[in-house]
Amino acid sequence: MSELVWRKSSRSGSRHNCVEVALVSDGALVRDSKAPEEARVAVSVDQWRRFLAQVSAGRYDV
Repeated sequence: MSELVWRKSSRSGSRHNCVEVALVSDGALVRDSKAPEEARVAVSVDQWRRFLAQVSAGRYDV
């Protein structure tokens, strides 16, 4: 696997628990920014698109 480019939300701050995302050809990888060497979750392109649509719709707003 080539070098991954991990991104954190621009809304993340030091007081928030954050995740980072790396886009890959068949979807996305998600990891805990506080423990980047730990396990990663892989999601398909369709799963990632559905998640982004839900975020845009405000489903996870607190």
